Amino acid sequence: MSIALAFVIFTASMVTCLIAGKTMLIALVIGFFCFFSAACKRGCSAREVGKMAGEGAKESLVVVEILVLIGMLTGLWRSSGVITFFVYYGIKIITPHLFILITFLLCALLSYALGTSFGVAGTVGVIFIVLAKSGDVSLAITGGAILSGVYFGDRGSPVSSSGVLTAAVTHTNFENNVREMMKSAAIPMAICVAAYGALSYTHPIKTVDTAVMDLLSTDFHLSWLLLLPAVIVLVLPLFKVKIKITIFITIIVSFILGIAFQGDSVLRSFKYMIFGYTCPDPALGSILNGGGLKSMVLVCAILALSCSYSGIFRTTRMLNGMQHHVLHLMKKVGRFPATLITSIVLVALFCNQTIATVMTTNMVERMYIQGHGTRTELAMDIENSAIIVAAIVPWSLAVAVCYNIMGVGMYIIPWAFFLFLVPICWLFTKRFLFKPEKAKNKI
Repeated sequence: MSIALAFVIFTASMVTCLIAGKTMLIALVIGFFCFFSAACKRGCSAREVGKMAGEGAKESLVVVEILVLIGMLTGLWRSSGVITFFVYYGIKIITPHLFILITFLLCALLSYALGTSFGVAGTVGVIFIVLAKSGDVSLAITGGAILSGVYFGDRGSPVSSSGVLTAAVTHTNFENNVREMMKSAAIPMAICVAAYGALSYTHPIKTVDTAVMDLLSTDFHLSWLLLLPAVIVLVLPLFKVKIKITIFITIIVSFILGIAFQGDSVLRSFKYMIFGYTCPDPALGSILNGGGLKSMVLVCAILALSCSYSGIFRTTRMLNGMQHHVLHLMKKVGRFPATLITSIVLVALFCNQTIATVMTTNMVERMYIQGHGTRTELAMDIENSAIIVAAIVPWSLAVAVCYNIMGVGMYIIPWAFFLFLVPICWLFTKRFLFKPEKAKNKI
């Protein structure tokens, strides 16, 4: 099978799965066999290709370990009341002319603490959309503010699975990447605060439905000590504590808080940690249910299979033909613009952040080598392109899941300023915020 035919079959499989509402794992399995066959046709034995795929999948193990811990953490954060605490007091400080700004900032804070766009969009995002509907505020602007906020953390959180993936495929230090991402996010965040602040003033909320507030305060015991897990996640990485240790400590603290404040038994807390949280109150179930190790099983499988592609592509060099065109583009427009364009095309084709991240890295890595770049530069360019633009393409799962969870449409995307500002600002500020000559990790 030729590489072109393999891509056609893979793309068709992905589109079919999306239309049919089936998991992309099916398309990935089909694609795996297609690329496996293409590699064999290029002269490799089945055993050799299997070894290539195994080496690629092996790279995902570091990420899988963290994803497993993050899954456990999300279950406990729901059951212990940590998420409820943020939502409750976030809503309490809402004033009519600050609604959209607070929506953005609270989503950014929660996503930074949790490292998940889907998790925050499916919890606090749903609540803010409900409030916007009841308060006669533009759903497009509110949804855009939520999307901007959740992708602030999805891109740059110390517990972000996409950040861990980028570090794995670029072979860089994750903690160092987080610090670099915070630097590059400063200007986009400042502009977003100003923009959403102005929109808050011109689009004030008229009323706030207190029914959700009453349910949250009745079903959960809310103590300021519930801030502790979020503080741990935010502070420990600043002291260069390994991310796995940070998450593990946060899991223990959240476990104890659930027992101490919500009256959970040890057995029940373990159940939430593994199988996810199930709220006793059906009215809050659609908002708070989920999380747990179980929620990460499919993600881990997708990640491992995507990384196996990387092993096959890298060893067989079957992307060399496409890389030639990317190299030509880089010579014309520069490394980051070419990486950005490549990632947009791959996201549009494969509708998936993980695949786009892995394939963009495979496509451009060699050009960074030839251009005397660094792995940190490569990681930052991937973070500011493939990771973030995945939420701009309307049919990409990275954004489609978010707006479907919140019950809105793709019309929110133009109002998600952060998604557009990150690559635009990086395009103009990279030379000032990132100094290649000072980087220690030359490719």
